Amino acid sequence: MIIAIDGPAGAGKSTVAKILAKKLGFLYIDTGAMYRALTLKALDTHIDIHNTLLLHRLARSTTIDLHAASGGALKVLLDGKDVSKAIREPRITKYVSDVAKVKGVRKVMVEIQRKLGSTRDSVLEGRDIGTVVFPDAQIKFFIDAHFTERVSRRVKDMKDLNLEAITFKGVARDIKNRDTIDSTRKVAPLKKAKDAVYIDTTELSITQVVEKLLKEVRAHRI
Repeated sequence: MIIAIDGPAGAGKSTVAKILAKKLGFLYIDTGAMYRALTLKALDTHIDIHNTLLLHRLARSTTIDLHAASGGALKVLLDGKDVSKAIREPRITKYVSDVAKVKGVRKVMVEIQRKLGSTRDSVLEGRDIGTVVFPDAQIKFFIDAHFTERVSRRVKDMKDLNLEAITFKGVARDIKNRDTIDSTRKVAPLKKAKDAVYIDTTELSITQVVEKLLKEVRAHRI
């Protein structure tokens, strides 16, 4: 079974997808982490973020692996190196949408995501899972929240990672920029699949959101 969870930055996709996968015993795949890892490599190797040809070549020559770590966390390996914390730095957030909108990069990543998801029951979260990566997923969700709430959540997440120089204004600017790029890009833009269940998490706790998702999964299995 494939469960697709899409939505904008800061809506809570990663948190609920991780918990849902653990409760169901499914594989958890954070597709956004893959694009973040490639962005990290591009910046560290001084590749022009706007050179689509070089980014495509970089994607084809890069190895990105996702592994479940202790406590349900996700370990992201970039060419064998653990970059789980590094990919959450503000500089990555600033440019990841520019990298993710490149057609060649998305083609490579989608191939990897489909391969991972086809190995076992999986929960995949991102921005185009239900529309592009797995359009035939048995269950689809679109997780959303009011803009200010999304910013607040992202600020908290980044502070929890002990990342420096985090401000509400700066995070708000980055998320607004990501929203614009993600929803207007020509290749696989962020949008709700027609058959996805829409969930506004603004006033809901993590537990409440997970319960809503579990209820839909159980209903589907009956």
